[in-house]
Parts: sequence; C-alpha cells; structure tokens
Amino acid sequence: MSWFATNGLTIFSGNSNPDLAQQICSYLEMPMGGAKVKTFSDGELQIEIDENVRSKDIFVVQSTSSPVNDHLMELLLMIDAFKRSSARRITAVIPYYGYARQDKKVAPRVPISAKLVADLLTVAGANRVITMDLHASQIQGFFSIPVDNLFAAPVILEYIKKDFSGDLVIVSPDAGGVERARAFAKRLNASLAIVDKRREAPNKAKAMALIGDVSGKIAIILDDMVDTAGTVTEAASVIMERGAQEVHACCSHPVLSGPAIERIESSALKSFMVTNTIPLKKDAVACEKIKVLSIARLVGEAIIRSHRGDSVTSLFV
Repeated sequence: MSWFATNGLTIFSGNSNPDLAQQICSYLEMPMGGAKVKTFSDGELQIEIDENVRSKDIFVVQSTSSPVNDHLMELLLMIDAFKRSSARRITAVIPYYGYARQDKKVAPRVPISAKLVADLLTVAGANRVITMDLHASQIQGFFSIPVDNLFAAPVILEYIKKDFSGDLVIVSPDAGGVERARAFAKRLNASLAIVDKRREAPNKAKAMALIGDVSGKIAIILDDMVDTAGTVTEAASVIMERGAQEVHACCSHPVLSGPAIERIESSALKSFMVTNTIPLKKDAVACEKIKVLSIARLVGEAIIRSHRGDSVTSLFV
C-alpha cells in the first residue's frame, strides 16, 4: 500500500471518466475507493460508498461531461454521501467543468449557470475544487471555497516539442484565446496568428479573416474546448488558404458533439490533439486524426500537493 493510502488519502470515481481516475490511482500507486452508483427504474440515482471514509481526505474524480446533468447529479450525491460519512475533507476533481460557457448574462432573463453549479457543489459539501482549463478564469470567483485551476499546457507542449519541428505558428481561433496562444508561442519560440471569428448563433461560427503570417509554416490551432468543431475546422480552411504548409489543432476538452467528428475528418486538419478530461465517444476513438494525451500524471501531482499542503501553482512555473 502506498504512503498516500496509509495517510488518509482516498480517491473515488463517478461514471463520467473511470479510465482517467484509474490512471491517476496507478500513478499514485494506490487502489481506487469502492463506490456504487445505482439507478432506479425512473432514472433516480442512488449512491453507496463501500468503505470507511471517516476523517479521510477524499478526492472525487468526475467530469461533468455528457450526459452533463446525470454526471453532475452523481457528483453532488457522492459529495453529500462523503459529508454524511464524516470525511475530513472532500475535494471535487472536475477535469471538465460543465456549464462553464454560461458564465455571464448575455441576454435578458437568462441564468448564470456556471455560478449555480458552483453553489450546488459548495452546498453539497465540497471543501475544495480541482479543475482544468476553465472556459473563463473568473469562474473561480463564483466559489466561496478554494479552487485550483490546472492547465493542460505542460502535457500539450511536451507532445508538440517531441513531435513537431520546423517553422511553427500558434493560431488562436478567436480573440478570447489570444493570451493562451501567446503563452504557447512564447514557450515554443513560435510566431502567433489570430482568426477573426463571427459567431452567428450558439454552436455556429464563421471564420472571416486571419491576422498574422502562416505562409509556409506548420500551423497549430489552440483552443480550450471543441464542441461541434465548427470554429476549428473553419479556421483550418482559412489557414490553408493563406498558404500554410499544414495545419493541426489541439484542445483540452474534446466535447465533440453533433457533427464534430464528420467535420474533423473532412477538414484540412492533419491531426487533432486532445486530452482525456472527457472520454471520447466511439466515433471519435475511430477517427485516425485524433490523438489523446493523458493528464493523469498532472492531476495526480496536483492531488499529492493538495493533500500535503504544497504549492500547486509550482506545477506550471
């Protein structure tokens, strides 16, 4: 048994991403905690924790990915179960934080859903949250408990440095991602370009123009999440039209809903790098362009440091 298991750290998983949770446990050399998620015939969930968690430091790994509401409810019920079982501290490890795109009022009479989810997690009994690449950093301020927002950058950068050479240009698919793209470009000693995007409706984007030089270069489009893949595939077309040698894409959260896979397969993208914050669906697994990078070691290190009281920020310095 590992040092962590004997010092009160226990990791549990819901049904959203058990493979990632198992990889984290393998990295920490400890078994996963026993829990059952049952469903009544009407769809109502029932949670059973199969071991003593009294006075332990509990980490629950659960992305709020599709089906979002089921996985969110699973997480809330597991947190409540641990709280009522006298756990010392409960940390919700949410690699992909659902509802993050709804972080402000964009029209009259609409909810701020990201804030509501934060309130639900806090009221359920979470003492801390570990998440990754929040769609908007200010979501951390929606919580009244500590939030560690991790970044997939070290994992993606390591892969790019290993597998790409030549004249690179990092491309932001919209103005909102420029800061992220600039940080990548600096670390890779690459140039920077920006796609000017006009969004006509939710999940519908039209790339209009490209700012920067991509001619003869290997372009890598960088985004935090890809949902229907409209933005990234439109951007790839514009980049190739401007004379790029080849174009690739990478993102932290492969939501990949609706026509995403069809668009990726028929697009100008040569490859698409994603992390396993969200497990890929069958059609995505079969797509040869998609390369999955594991964040298990990164999240495992964050869990170790949180448990010991060490700095998590130092992981990204």
